[in-house]
Amino acid sequence: MRVSAALAALSLVFGAAACNDDSGTNVTSQARLRVVHASPDAPNVDVLVDGTVALTNVAYQMASGYLTVPAGARAIEVRPTGGATSVISVTPTLTSGTDYTVLAVGPVAAIEALLLVDDNSAPAPGNVKVRLVHASPTAGLVDIYVTAPGADISMMVPSLAAVDFKAASPYIAAPAGDYQVRVTATGTKTVALDTGTLALAAGQIRTGVALDAPGGGLPVGAIVLPDRD
Repeated sequence: MRVSAALAALSLVFGAAACNDDSGTNVTSQARLRVVHASPDAPNVDVLVDGTVALTNVAYQMASGYLTVPAGARAIEVRPTGGATSVISVTPTLTSGTDYTVLAVGPVAAIEALLLVDDNSAPAPGNVKVRLVHASPTAGLVDIYVTAPGADISMMVPSLAAVDFKAASPYIAAPAGDYQVRVTATGTKTVALDTGTLALAAGQIRTGVALDAPGGGLPVGAIVLPDRD
């Protein structure tokens, strides 16, 4: 399954900036929050922040840009589009000057929020940073191989081993260039997800998210989020 790196732009109804700051920094007393719809059988959703609609009609596998929100305890709700009943209602405390990604994960019957702290500080000159998130409720424990394109993984030790659902890797720093990411069931070399060649330019930061097929189940797919260019 090829990675779909094109994420549609979302309509922002909340009075907040939804673009990445090239400096990777934030306004004092504000945080930035990105939202990802990663629940495979959930309908399109609306996202509310402190009771105000921030995003509307968000489809599965879609992600927003960064929304600038006040730091502190923020009430975040997820509702089926046009509905009045929240399927997720959480109140995380967001630290000023910090970037976050919140994913709606799991099947709709057990949907929950997964909040990640993002590190958008610039990588060392000539490098990239990549983080991988396991958001496929069907896949179980997986091994992840990050290699040069076409490398034979049959005798390789995985870059990340026994990664469970809802786990996120640390940011992996590496020289800019071409890479291939393959995901297998833990302890096997049978590839469940193959990104093909990913070209990463110096200074870029990316988060890759492994997901169920639309509606749930296999095959596993993925989206790539542009944290910083």
